[in-house]
Formats: sequence, structure tokens, C-alpha cells
Amino acid sequence: MCEEFDSLTLHQKMKLLIKEMVEIELPIKEALKEFEKIYIDIATQKYNGKKSKMARALGIHRNTLCNIIKRLKSD
Repeated sequence: MCEEFDSLTLHQKMKLLIKEMVEIELPIKEALKEFEKIYIDIATQKYNGKKSKMARALGIHRNTLCNIIKRLKSD
């Protein structure tokens, strides 16, 4: 199963995950919030918390990244 999953494109992997989210009737706002949390967490790990490098890699301004992190912590 793992090899099969690894051979899928990113689009196909996301489609499987989204299908599962729809099946359990997860509201889109919750799904997007969870995606954002995980995305930021993984970027934080990859760039050792260096916000400037994270923001550049994510294609956003550093201030925007800081605002996202604040918002996610307050939720």
C-alpha cells in the first residue's frame, strides 16, 4: 500500500485525503485550518523556525507568516 501511495501524484494523494474529509463531513473551514496548521508545522521543522526562510519558501511575506502563526496559536 505504501509503495502504491508513493507512486501517486500529489494531486491524486490530495484527492484521496479530501475524499475522506468529505466522507466524514468535515466542514471546509476546519479542513483548511488543519491543512494550514500542518503545513506551517512542517515548514517550521524544515527551516528550524527561521521565519524569513519559511516565508520565502512559502511565497509569502514574513509579516504574513507571523500573522498566520499568531492566528493558528489563538485558535
